[in-house]
Amino acid sequence: MATVHLSKKAVTIPTTVRTLSSGVPVAPLVNLAARGSAGSGHGHGHGASGPRSDVPPRWAGGVSRTSSGLLSKTFAYPPVTGIHQKSLLHTSAVVRDAPQVPDFSKYEAKDPATNRGLAYLMIGSLGLLSASAAKSTVTEFLATMAASADVLAMAKVELDLASIPEGKNAIIKWRGKPVFIRHRTPDEIEEARNTDWKSLRDPESDEARTKKPEWLVMLGVCTHLGCVPIGEAGDYGGWFCPCHGSHYDISGRIRKGPAPLNLEVPQYDINEAEGKMTIG
Repeated sequence: MATVHLSKKAVTIPTTVRTLSSGVPVAPLVNLAARGSAGSGHGHGHGASGPRSDVPPRWAGGVSRTSSGLLSKTFAYPPVTGIHQKSLLHTSAVVRDAPQVPDFSKYEAKDPATNRGLAYLMIGSLGLLSASAAKSTVTEFLATMAASADVLAMAKVELDLASIPEGKNAIIKWRGKPVFIRHRTPDEIEEARNTDWKSLRDPESDEARTKKPEWLVMLGVCTHLGCVPIGEAGDYGGWFCPCHGSHYDISGRIRKGPAPLNLEVPQYDINEAEGKMTIG
């Protein structure tokens, strides 16, 4: 039995019509004067159908010698009247439609007041969140600048007054400095207050240096070069700095030597009900 093989052949036909960027069609390979074959009118106004009249027929001929004499042959090549593939051309410019915009009418608020209220709510919420974030940031920043726990622990020192007998000294450490606390006797109080303080190098009365006459509180730092004086020593029965020979009386006032000022009195409070002294 014979086998029939079918094959397909792809043919690429050159483009006959193209469109410029302005939208105008151009057909450089199409003759606008062409007419369709007889009986194939397609109603585009190209004229009546029939043979082409714009292209004249071509003629070819020649004379040859034969045994019987000269022979003349003439051939006529009429133009092709049939159109195997129709190319329809419209000279009108391409009409570009407007882009299709979606309809958002169903998403619009029915009442403008509702949309305005939502906008106010969003703005207010955003402002509240921003204020909270700013407050938290500032608080954390200030917390980093605050004193540490060990510094706060040394800011105030509490002392039991009953632990210091009359006529004795106590030395405690406060903010890295020594503090002298003297429980004075009545004779020491009388001596301190009978002194002509106005004639001293750094005039200051004993009443201004003490909150209670029997308790004298001073920083144990010499006002000359920062040395620590020795208690119950010196020419005036108070404190003596052996470094450069400064003498302080029983009220801590400078009486002799190179120190220019009296011993400094820190901030302190006395709680008589509890018998406590708080320095700082």
